[in-house]
Amino acid sequence: MTTFRVPFMRLVPGEDRPAIDAAIRRVVERGWYVLGPEVEAFERSFAAACGAAHAVGVGTGTDAIAIILRGLGLGPGDEVITTPVSAAYTALACMMAGATPVFADIDPRRLTISPSAIEAAITPRTAAILPVHLYGQPADMRAIMAIARARGLAVIEDCCQSHLATCEGRPVGSSGVAAAYSFYPTKNLGALGDGGAITTNDAGLAERMKRIRNGGQTDRYHHGEMGVNSRLDEMQAAILSARLPLLAGWTAARRARAATYRQLLAATGLEVPPECDAGHVYHLFPILSPRRDQLQAALRADGIETLIHYPVPIPRQPALEALSPAVCPEADRVCAQVLSLPLYPGMSEADLRAVAGAIRRLTA
Repeated sequence: MTTFRVPFMRLVPGEDRPAIDAAIRRVVERGWYVLGPEVEAFERSFAAACGAAHAVGVGTGTDAIAIILRGLGLGPGDEVITTPVSAAYTALACMMAGATPVFADIDPRRLTISPSAIEAAITPRTAAILPVHLYGQPADMRAIMAIARARGLAVIEDCCQSHLATCEGRPVGSSGVAAAYSFYPTKNLGALGDGGAITTNDAGLAERMKRIRNGGQTDRYHHGEMGVNSRLDEMQAAILSARLPLLAGWTAARRARAATYRQLLAATGLEVPPECDAGHVYHLFPILSPRRDQLQAALRADGIETLIHYPVPIPRQPALEALSPAVCPEADRVCAQVLSLPLYPGMSEADLRAVAGAIRRLTA
């Protein structure tokens, strides 16, 4: 394993360690590990933090999307318009529910799904729009919701990279019928394993999704409908509850570091996607370079770890080759040029300046 002088991120608990240790002890001493008081408490606190009436803890962010679709009764024969630039799990979740993902190209500034491309992708089979608030940047929800209302379409928000982000002052996840969150360890609010949640203001939908996540059970050993086994466990819920009070401070730290990057990289000639909304939470800090691979290799040689989110547009993935081809030139360009720089709340000023300084030397 390569050791970097500036790693992409650090996942070892820091200031949150005492609270995490106490949460783990509490769960072990109680001896209740699945769908218990910790999950219920976290669902309440996370819903409140997101400005939602209800939250449903599930196994992963992928499952969250699939369960929302099933909760809405969407499946075979239904098309869901989504972005070609995201983790492939966004589209795979649609397929898990039996629906067909349809890809609409991205806006070249936001790097999120383009409203005009959504309009062009609508067919008589379109049932829903699934925008992704990518890298922590909110999608253009005002325009997307206008399209959805005019066409009678459901909107499901993929907030897996945008915990506590806002769009024009409104919490992401609050515009559509429901929103999906991931607590994968690298997320802004991460567990120490897999985890996910759904938020919604629809009480009936929340209750149905709670049944679906638990095998469709109406009560123990009585299954009223087909469901899945996708439950946020007590241990991860307790850890997330310990971390949730720190999330606002961590978000402020991400924004401060992103502002420093923008200042230091301004004269490099690299394309730095703009902050299109002050509610951006900087899950990642991407830059674009036509010499991306050479730049990444040079930074690696200098001891600086970077990652690529994402090198292959989703419709070009072999797992989705049976779908109708999607023409998404902006997605193709971004995936060929994007490079994610190290950025996390505990990142030191010295490390951040080392990254920016190396890029400035390499692009001079």
